[in-house]
Amino acid sequence: MPTVLLMGASRGIGFELARQYIQEGWRVIATARSDEGLERLKALGAQTLRLDVANPASNSGLSWQLDGEKIDLAIYVAGVVDRNSASNPPTRDRFDAVMHTNVMGAMQVIPQIVPMVQETKGVIACISSIMGSQQETTSGNAALYRVSKAALNMVVRCTQAEQPDVTVLAIHPGWVQTDMGGAAAPLTPEQSASSLRQTLNRILEQRDPKHRGAFLNHDGQTLPW
Repeated sequence: MPTVLLMGASRGIGFELARQYIQEGWRVIATARSDEGLERLKALGAQTLRLDVANPASNSGLSWQLDGEKIDLAIYVAGVVDRNSASNPPTRDRFDAVMHTNVMGAMQVIPQIVPMVQETKGVIACISSIMGSQQETTSGNAALYRVSKAALNMVVRCTQAEQPDVTVLAIHPGWVQTDMGGAAAPLTPEQSASSLRQTLNRILEQRDPKHRGAFLNHDGQTLPW
């Protein structure tokens, strides 16, 4: 039975990924920061861990919570959005809130799980966004969010450069009907999670070097940096 670690799975895409992987017969280890989130995940049948990726003290305890694990697939799902445009400078508190969750958390937890993914020669995927693509950016809306996802993409590239035995990639889930994406989005969480799962499962099966350090759409198409 393969094992997937979902970091930030209490709602939205993360929760739906947990549900679908459990339904597919995977062993799911899922993190959440609140009691409510942990209980929702337990009700699905997931093994749960408390983790607040915006809190360095919480992040520092992840490796011992996972001691002895072998992980086939690890997905960093946690993320928050700020919709202010580039003409509205962020406050320090708002900058910290977005960058701590979207970037710092990934930089602190990924090095801890690399040895566990190396055991299976598996995959580490970070849920990024096409809004983090510099080539595709033609608008200044949600500027801080864009900056954070561009930075997360660099985390992926740097990690891959130092970890040749695993596949590390960034993946765009599409515009999804979540609290972050809003009701006007064209994809449901079920559709996005299904597409993400199929693409990541295929990458895990193929273990093709072309996927190392890649930036992909949820359907597996390559995206421009």
